[in-house]
Amino acid sequence: MTLLGLYNYWIFILLLVVGLYAVLVKGNYVKRMIGLGIFQSAVFLLYITMDKVEGGTGPIMQGVPVPGQIYANPIPQVLILTAIVVGIAVTALGLALAIRIREEYGSIEESDIRRLDHES
Repeated sequence: MTLLGLYNYWIFILLLVVGLYAVLVKGNYVKRMIGLGIFQSAVFLLYITMDKVEGGTGPIMQGVPVPGQIYANPIPQVLILTAIVVGIAVTALGLALAIRIREEYGSIEESDIRRLDHES
């Protein structure tokens, strides 16, 4: 397999770096939440690509398992479904906090909030 054949891992690395950059560097809380969503999507992609088994079929058996049949691993799919629900909850909570911070300080920029806290 060549490096170009592993394009899904390159996309994973790119999304991971972009999301991490947005979470660590951006001062706007909504932009940080978007970065966190991108970061989560990268992790989802990694788990979903690990699910693929060459020559495997869906893990649905009717009756007796066929000897020698290769089945795909269902655990990553279950983990991703759970992670999506948790990600939606985290995003909703983060955006609710951003709204509350905007109501209190009049801004969602970290530098403005630090300055206002330091003045009072």
